[in-house]
Amino acid sequence: MSQDTLDLVVHGLRQESTNVISLELALPDGSTLPEWQPGAHLEIVLPSGMVRHYSLCSDPRNLHKYRLAVLRETGGRGGSEELHSETRLGTKLTARGPRNHFKIEDGAAHYLLVAGGIGITPIMAMARELVAAGKSTRLVYCGSSRQTMAFIDEIQEIMGDSLALYPRDERGRADLLAEIKNAPAGTAVYACGPERLLADLQDITAYTLGADAFHAELFAAATPPSRTEDTAETEADAPFEIELRQSGCTLTVPPEKSVLDVVLEVNPSFMSSCEEGFCGTCETKVLEGEVEHRDTILSQKERARNDTMFICVSRSKCPKLVLDA
Repeated sequence: MSQDTLDLVVHGLRQESTNVISLELALPDGSTLPEWQPGAHLEIVLPSGMVRHYSLCSDPRNLHKYRLAVLRETGGRGGSEELHSETRLGTKLTARGPRNHFKIEDGAAHYLLVAGGIGITPIMAMARELVAAGKSTRLVYCGSSRQTMAFIDEIQEIMGDSLALYPRDERGRADLLAEIKNAPAGTAVYACGPERLLADLQDITAYTLGADAFHAELFAAATPPSRTEDTAETEADAPFEIELRQSGCTLTVPPEKSVLDVVLEVNPSFMSSCEEGFCGTCETKVLEGEVEHRDTILSQKERARNDTMFICVSRSKCPKLVLDA
């Protein structure tokens, strides 16, 4: 997976729905772009300096262009507004990646893909790949109305009769329980969308198919979970040490600072972005110690491996962590 910085040019702009535009990005000389797999995203550095993350929704086999889709979020932090208002053909954008924390795992008997709103972007790339590979696949696409749901025609062409559209103004909310109950044994569920949709879907999947069947991506910091033995935060986070193996130093992380804060003090060029545990930019390999994961990226199975962490939010369950940094 490439971590290189790319200087890209906007070669295509299209209105995909009332509030979604797509951008086609290419290298200035038209040369081949880094390879990627469905679920990958680019970290876009906007002309203003803001950094935002957008899923790739083009065909991974076409490496002469990347396609992104951007939802115009009124009242957001300004990134989508900047792209909608100021992007033109020929606009230059800097990108980092592609990076992927939402890969399709092979081996499922059937794939149920669920998208809510702009969450269709990684899901569409997955659908195209799975259908091309002859995998048993169904896609459930939810939105407020057809006018706000991007790529409907393209998705219908990919999925045919295996697409279920749920414009809420026409059909109401999708019956997720029925969708999962009707799925065959061995189904894997991949979902992207609003937090409420993902939370409901995760609960239903765990009850019917088992927790390991659920895979999701959330493009925002999640609402803090209810306190459990595994995820509860103490009234005041305890201090702990981190050994940075590559840097050759050992540092203390106090309660009021994140691991990222402390790392940046000795390595200001360390890459980070969202600082809320959902973008994946600050992922760091764990060599020793037990992590208290607070991100919204890793699955329970990935957390149990204890071999990586997102240092902007996660902390330590033990007195010392050894990191590959």
